[in-house]
Amino acid sequence: MSGSRILGSAVALFLGLLGLGFVSGLTVHSAEAAVFNPTTFTLSNGLQVVVIENHRAPVITSMVWYKVGAADESPGETGLAHFLEHLMFKGTPTIKPQEFSKIIARNGGQDNAFTTQDYTAYHEQVASDRLELVLKMEADRMQNLKLSDAVVLPEREVVREERRSRVDNNPDALLDEEMNATEYMNLPYHRPVIGWDHEITELGTKKAIAFYHRHYAPNNAILIVAGDVTADQLRPLAEKYFGSIPKRDVAPRKRTEEPPHHAAKRVTLRDPRVSEPEWVRDYLAPTYTAGETQHVYALQLLAQILGGDSSSRLYQSLAVEQKLAAGVGVDYESEHVDLGEFTIEASPQPGIPLDKLEAAIDAELARILEKGVTDEELTRAKRQLIAAATYARDSMGTAARLFGIALATGGAIDQVESWPDKIAAVTAKDVNAAAATVLKPANSTTGELLPAAPQTAAAAP
Repeated sequence: MSGSRILGSAVALFLGLLGLGFVSGLTVHSAEAAVFNPTTFTLSNGLQVVVIENHRAPVITSMVWYKVGAADESPGETGLAHFLEHLMFKGTPTIKPQEFSKIIARNGGQDNAFTTQDYTAYHEQVASDRLELVLKMEADRMQNLKLSDAVVLPEREVVREERRSRVDNNPDALLDEEMNATEYMNLPYHRPVIGWDHEITELGTKKAIAFYHRHYAPNNAILIVAGDVTADQLRPLAEKYFGSIPKRDVAPRKRTEEPPHHAAKRVTLRDPRVSEPEWVRDYLAPTYTAGETQHVYALQLLAQILGGDSSSRLYQSLAVEQKLAAGVGVDYESEHVDLGEFTIEASPQPGIPLDKLEAAIDAELARILEKGVTDEELTRAKRQLIAAATYARDSMGTAARLFGIALATGGAIDQVESWPDKIAAVTAKDVNAAAATVLKPANSTTGELLPAAPQTAAAAP
């Protein structure tokens, strides 16, 4: 489940959903112009390279994606993928600990990294004449990361503090964690990306180095550069800095399979730090690579119709007409390697109990299951999503992230580029079939975030 609340703009849907699909072999290839018109090639050691030209400014975004995330950790080692993300900034024989980001900053750039269940990515934005510096540094830490207890153990405490501040002290994040643990009965997505604290404390130098050597290899990575660069410029630099890194045997991903769900689930979290209640429901849903994949494009449109913006069904009914909700939105995660989530989130107007808000949401869902979507709704949703794809062309960071998500989760370049055509081809019948497949009570986990219960006064003696 997303860590944010009240989701669902057309742009947000596009950013989260666009670039996923089936695997295809990549040699030198130029995709047909559709959205970004990238060029791709693969080095002899298996490193996949994507070039997305955008010459509006002399700037580039460089991203290195590794096909490993929290769901690839061994039992008892939660948080290891995220921990290693931190440690990748701890230096090599030629770059001192903490110097990586300082070098980028001294050259006028910005850098960061992030870890999810399915991938870890490192990114920089710099002037295009600093591209070679960035590639040299990324290639260096892909093969020469230098770790010792002196840098690893203090960073472990940094991660523990991050967990305390972002999760333990955040009721929203605690509800997310509880819902994921409840929703996914067998898939490793039930474990938190940041890890359980009692397992983070057991992570050390030996485990980090072993994880690094298992997963950080050129044949398990993708280099994406977007901006003021061409494939002819990038290819010799990629060969120079990454081409000599030897490929390694990387075990294929082996995930446990989610069994059928037979009962609706509910999680209620009361916390004294909560001032306003919130309601959320996750439905287990197919993705581009798992489950009933034929429904993915229709589910994207269903999410837009139900809760994409202020013209959506749920917002109009709950916020405008019935005045029950202060906010409502829908999000659909199709970017997992395995099953994802179709999420509805809502916050009530002051004084409205959550059970009344939930009943109104259930009534709207029943209505769409009984009567389906209208042609007018579908046309409007298509127009909104395809417009978002058009606007996304202007953003180098968006382009790099979309292709990175796609390729790191089993997708393909062509799937990203053909996305507008796939959306345009969806029919109302397709959307109704997708709704009937996913919006089932047994497929759901409902969460309530509530203030602490008022204390009952002690009985008089």
